[in-house]
Amino acid sequence: MPTNNEIKEMVKEKYGDIAEKNSSCCGPTSCCGSDSKIVDYTIMKDEYSHLEGYVPDADLGLGCGLPTEIAGIKEGDTVVDLGSGAGNDVFVSRAIVGSTGKVIGLDFTQQMIDKANENNRKLGFNNVEFHLGEIENMPIENDATDVVVSNCVLNLVPDKQKAFAEMYRIIKPGGHFCVSDIVLKGELPEGLQKSAVMYAGCVAGAVQQEEYLKLIEEAGFKNVEIKKTKVIDLPDDILRNYLTDDELKLYRDSNTGIFSITVVGYKS
Repeated sequence: MPTNNEIKEMVKEKYGDIAEKNSSCCGPTSCCGSDSKIVDYTIMKDEYSHLEGYVPDADLGLGCGLPTEIAGIKEGDTVVDLGSGAGNDVFVSRAIVGSTGKVIGLDFTQQMIDKANENNRKLGFNNVEFHLGEIENMPIENDATDVVVSNCVLNLVPDKQKAFAEMYRIIKPGGHFCVSDIVLKGELPEGLQKSAVMYAGCVAGAVQQEEYLKLIEEAGFKNVEIKKTKVIDLPDDILRNYLTDDELKLYRDSNTGIFSITVVGYKS
């Protein structure tokens, strides 16, 4: 299995490429070339265009839910978006918090930060910031934010326990988070588990749903609740990059499932 540092570097490289290409179509049969084996992110994404504050140039199709839609963000709130990419959820959040609030985007890929800042320069928001940094060690003060959001990113973090602990640290007492992420029910076939490139598609890094919720609660969050669940069905042409025909049939016949969940939790 790849080390945590190897996973981080692989994810950083792939997301940097996406930022530079201004496209999420990096599936195995996509415009990124036949050698690419990254899952096509649009398989997992939800439609954002109906949301106020939506900026097409900031939407790279990298999410697996709509956390900002049900995050309970209010006017005047301070919001932090983890894995902010080109700024998609940041700008949607900015439309809610208004001029009296603040939105901070955090990403560990410089190309994404550059693209997000370019988008913000066009919009002219003075209460939107983008910072380079890792979720396991955020450059954000204690008790600094009312709401944390994230869209299909925490799954890419090798040390999820540290990530949730950091989330708890930066949220104000009485604040909360709302994240969309990928979880499993049942065990993935070994071929998928060992494939580091699947981390960039938010699949191989997935943990069991029960474990995911346990990590959140162990970080100190209360009233943890799944607000939405969506089945992620990877096409056979993607799975064949990692599984033999027999393994693929066994996987399809098993009760294993890949899901997007949107979950909330509160800091007392």
